[in-house]
Amino acid sequence: MKEPGPDRAAATGAATEAPAEPRLGRRDRLLAATAATLLRLLRRTLRLRFHDDATVRAWERQRRRYLIAFWHRHLLMMRYAYRGDRMNVLISRSRDGELVARVIERFGIDTVRGSTSRGGAAGLRALLRAARAGSDVAVTPDGPRGPSRVAQPGVVLAAAATGLPVVPVAWAASRAWTLGSWDRMPVPQPGARVDFVYGEPIEVPRDARPEEWAPRIGAAIDGVERRAEALAAGGARR
Repeated sequence: MKEPGPDRAAATGAATEAPAEPRLGRRDRLLAATAATLLRLLRRTLRLRFHDDATVRAWERQRRRYLIAFWHRHLLMMRYAYRGDRMNVLISRSRDGELVARVIERFGIDTVRGSTSRGGAAGLRALLRAARAGSDVAVTPDGPRGPSRVAQPGVVLAAAATGLPVVPVAWAASRAWTLGSWDRMPVPQPGARVDFVYGEPIEVPRDARPEEWAPRIGAAIDGVERRAEALAAGGARR
């Protein structure tokens, strides 16, 4: 497979040279460790349900690789949507991104740095190397700064370059707090039920046009999010 050329990276507004990764101070490292511990404790109180995941579970058993796509607001619980043996997540080159990376790395998930707006070309190349090395990959199409729930070109470029099918995933909780962040991130309340929904895999052609395929992927994520919210609100398994 060919890596995405500089012309395609430039078309997304991505930088061709990645800025240096931010350094975290002692306080931030402690914050990341505390967040990981709190998430583990919260998970013990939650009831997780998975819907339409037969294809993904089979791929994980067979070690057939795929690209998982979800909105940035669902990042908190996405570790539990994945049961494979190796995953790389694209994380932004920022202080907040570095904090997120430190947290999810404590759950056995690897990270690569970059986005479609900052360090984008380097991030796509890193994802391609991870996929070639036998890793599943994950992308938040609206990250790292939004607009919320609007898919950017990077997810299309990543899928086209790696050749991996895109699996849209979303979750919703029966009870949750909503943070005041740009993406309105939900946090399940202790004892809540969390429903994960997986969409039909999307095969993105090598010559896919981002302006055509990004909205398709975004619509697919919106669809599984609506179903997750309905399941979480209704309680019945459908």
